[in-house]
Amino acid sequence: MLLYALDMFGTAIFALSGVLLAGRLKMDPFGVLVLASATAIGGGTLRDMSLGATPVFWIHDTNYFWVIIATCVLAMLTLRRRPRRLPSFFLPVCDAIGLAVFVAIGVEKSLAHGTGYDVAVVMGVLTGCGGGILRDMLARQVPMVLRTEVYATACIIGGMVHTFSLYLGCNSAWAGLAGIATTLTIRLAAIRWRLSLPTFVFNKS
Repeated sequence: MLLYALDMFGTAIFALSGVLLAGRLKMDPFGVLVLASATAIGGGTLRDMSLGATPVFWIHDTNYFWVIIATCVLAMLTLRRRPRRLPSFFLPVCDAIGLAVFVAIGVEKSLAHGTGYDVAVVMGVLTGCGGGILRDMLARQVPMVLRTEVYATACIIGGMVHTFSLYLGCNSAWAGLAGIATTLTIRLAAIRWRLSLPTFVFNKS
């Protein structure tokens, strides 16, 4: 039940990040909804399609879609009037929580469909990062996970800790918590100390 609540929380936060980007790009309400939906459920949709788990999760449980709609409506009504109401750290920290939970859910769902640990880590990363990639592509931007942000790296390490804990014999709940804690810790550390990966620069000379 707690994991489901955190999943809904992550869905709302990811949707909010889509709303904020749509606002910066001056999209209409439909554009806001599309960008928010792509961010919030895009990664999980790609995961389910890759695993053959169809119909995808939000068709079975329409609460995801209603959470996205509610987030869009509330954000458009409140942020238009008070654009600076949210503290600067609020969205990145909440995003980190949602990211960690999404990775764990992706790993568990992949393993439930009979994949190996390596594929489960990939599906965890896809669940956590796929929506953001779709959001940035729709906005015609280079996806954040392809730049210097320590984002996908946190997902990979968290997914590896999750699966390695299972390999050592931990039950799924403790393994999931270990993975969530790892992803969250790395992501929060990257936010706090502005950690980044080195960039690749092609030198023509």
